[in-house]
Amino acid sequence: MKYAVRFVALGVALACSGAVWAQKGETVKIAMIEGLSGPFGNVGQNQLKSWQFVAESMNGAKNPAGVKFEIVGMDSKGSPQEALNTFKAAVDQGFRYIAQGNGSGAALALSDAVAKHNERNPGKEVVYLNYAAVDPALTNEKCNYWHFRLDADTSQKMEALTSFMKDQPKVKKVYLLNQNYSHGQQVAKYFKDGMARKRPDASIVGDDLVPLGQVKDFAPYVAKIKQSGADTIVTGNWGADLTLFVKALNDAGLKLPLYTYYAAVSGTPTVLASGGEGEVYQISYAHSNYTGVMGQLANDFQKKFGDDFYTFSIYNGLVLMADAMAKAKSTDSVKVAAAMNGMRFKGFNGDSEMRKSDNQMQQGLYISKWQKVDKKNPYSVEKTGYTFAPVKYIEAYVASTPTSCQMKAPT
Repeated sequence: MKYAVRFVALGVALACSGAVWAQKGETVKIAMIEGLSGPFGNVGQNQLKSWQFVAESMNGAKNPAGVKFEIVGMDSKGSPQEALNTFKAAVDQGFRYIAQGNGSGAALALSDAVAKHNERNPGKEVVYLNYAAVDPALTNEKCNYWHFRLDADTSQKMEALTSFMKDQPKVKKVYLLNQNYSHGQQVAKYFKDGMARKRPDASIVGDDLVPLGQVKDFAPYVAKIKQSGADTIVTGNWGADLTLFVKALNDAGLKLPLYTYYAAVSGTPTVLASGGEGEVYQISYAHSNYTGVMGQLANDFQKKFGDDFYTFSIYNGLVLMADAMAKAKSTDSVKVAAAMNGMRFKGFNGDSEMRKSDNQMQQGLYISKWQKVDKKNPYSVEKTGYTFAPVKYIEAYVASTPTSCQMKAPT
């Protein structure tokens, strides 16, 4: 947290130093293209409020570039095709920065659209900030110079998660349940690869892919898990697909260790709490009990909206942009992209790097565990009296995975 504090202090010091930059006082508009309605609309709405709230907290003199960030929500309804239509509307309205995260299908479509647009429209280039879509293809075979991923990708998270799980002797028979699109398929793939290397004695006793956002009752899947004899569940589900799955587990009284990517996301903690403490783990770049600047942001966000601030990558995205604009002395998207590519900066959990070869954030990751709040971990997630407490920090170099990206900078 000392780095986050230093960042804010540095921004104030620079803004007050009398230095005059070309971009100081400018408004930088970011179109947040996201599913703000539909089955995952509650997550999108939370993240729109998060973008706007964090931007407000670091605008003007509170960032080293001295700019004002303005976040405009644009509803893609969670559809890749609607995301493309919304992107066209954003470009027509003059946006040069877009943000999106929920759904790798939409992310892949947007990344391709941004690359093609930029190639055909010199002088009107768009930068894409991806804060949550984690398909490794986005920074490997389908990488794109204009796409910057702020989250860790599926392979990084699974490398960290399996490094933790290999030391859990209770993990012997694992059931995989994931959403049937690129993210869910990749979770299953990388889990199998990781455990084959680290715990070949553990077996996969079930591997289900469920239609994205369509299953209303997960009871049949829970019955299959129970019948399989599984002692552990691994899921990359998020939003309603995780909330309803947890509800079905509770209803069936099936209490197995649950390893997740997104258990802290809107709606799921409340259902988790109705089932008690349990043994639920989450792999993420953050946890629920930060102190310092991030802890203050989380507490203030909950007071203002009655909701949790959990997409911390948004903070890193705005820090990265502000640092890059200060370095470039410009808000021009081409100059800012060049400054962000390869940039090292102080993120919310310490040293972070936007890797130059593929624009994939390199950062430390946490394993956190669901438990009752206590003196050491006091943040009450969704005001349930429970929290995600950190149990292990995985350094960036441990979670880092190689890239096959061959992207080229514009000439």
